[in-house]
Amino acid sequence: MKTVFITGASGCIGHYIVQTLLRESDFHLYLLVRNPDKLQFSWQNNSRISLLQGDLRNIDRFSDVLATVDVAVLVATVWGGVRETYDINVVKTMRLLELLDPQVCQQVIYFSTASVLDHHHQPLKAAGEYGTEYIRSKYTCLQHLSQLAIAPRIQVLFPTLVLGGDENHPYSHLSRGFPEITRWISLIRFFRADSSFHFIHAQDIATIVSYLLQGNKPAATSSYMVLGSLPITLNQAVEETCRYFGKRIYFRIPLTTQLANFLISTLRWVGVKIELSPWDRFCMYNRHFTYENPVHPATFGLPETCSTFADVLQLSTAQPNVSLDGDAQTTQIQGKETPR
Repeated sequence: MKTVFITGASGCIGHYIVQTLLRESDFHLYLLVRNPDKLQFSWQNNSRISLLQGDLRNIDRFSDVLATVDVAVLVATVWGGVRETYDINVVKTMRLLELLDPQVCQQVIYFSTASVLDHHHQPLKAAGEYGTEYIRSKYTCLQHLSQLAIAPRIQVLFPTLVLGGDENHPYSHLSRGFPEITRWISLIRFFRADSSFHFIHAQDIATIVSYLLQGNKPAATSSYMVLGSLPITLNQAVEETCRYFGKRIYFRIPLTTQLANFLISTLRWVGVKIELSPWDRFCMYNRHFTYENPVHPATFGLPETCSTFADVLQLSTAQPNVSLDGDAQTTQIQGKETPR
C-alpha cells in the first residue's frame, strides 16, 4: 500500500485532497495537523489515516515517518507575519524535503502560487521584489528547490484563484469573500476594466492530485504546472454575474489606472484610509495574470466541478433572483437580505 504524507490537511485544498484520495485510492495517509478539531471529516476510526499532531515548526519530530513515505503532498502554508512566513514557507519546508529519502520517496507534490510566475511559467522577478510576505516566501522557496537531492521527484503546482468550501470543507479565502463582492455588483456593473485571470475549484485541484498520484504521467508536462481554467476577463465575469442576479448594465465607465489613482486620492482626501503595497501597485499596472497552457481536469479527460464562471456563481453562497429588472428586488446572501 502506497503511503502519502500530507501537510495542510485542515485547510480548504487539503480537505478536498484527503477526501478524494480516501474515495479514489487505497493509499495510507499520514496527516500532519496542528489542530485536529479543524478536520471536518471523520478520521478517528479510519484505518487508512495516521494523524500526526504537530506542524512544520517541529518537523524533525517526524523524521522517522518522512524517511519511509512513498509520496509527499505539501499544501501547508503561512500567509503573513514576516518571520513566521519565511520560517515556515521556506526554512521548514526545505527541511521537510531534506528529510525525505530519494531512494524511497518517488513523488513530491509541492504547492506554490501562480503569482510567482510570468505568462510563460518563468519565475517573475517582480514577485520576489514587490510581492507580499507570502508571495516573496514562495518565490524564494521555488529558487531553492533545485538544490535538493529530492528535486527530480518534485512536481510543483501553481494554483491560480482558488474557489471552494461548503458544509464539509473549509472555505477558500476567495469563496469566503465572494458574498461581499456580490453585494457591490450594483456599483461594479457600471465600470469596465482591462484585466483577466484564471480560477480553479479546490475539488478540481484534488482531482488532478489524485490523478498524478495514481501513476499517471501526463505527456509534455513539465515539473511546473499552473492550475486554472481558461482565462476570463474581468468584464466577462461582471457581465455573467449581472445576468445571474438579473442586473442590467446601462453604461460602463473605463476604469483606467489614472482614474483608479484619482479615486484613491479622493477617498484619502475625505478621510478614507487606503494603503497600497508595492505589490498592489504592481498589479494595478500589470492586470493580466494569465498563463499559457493552464491545467484543469479536462486537460486529462477528467470530470470538472467548476469550469465556467457560471459554475462559480452556482457554487457560491449567493442565490440568484430570476427577475431581469433587478432594481427593486433583493438578493439572499448567506441568509441576509441585501437591497439591490
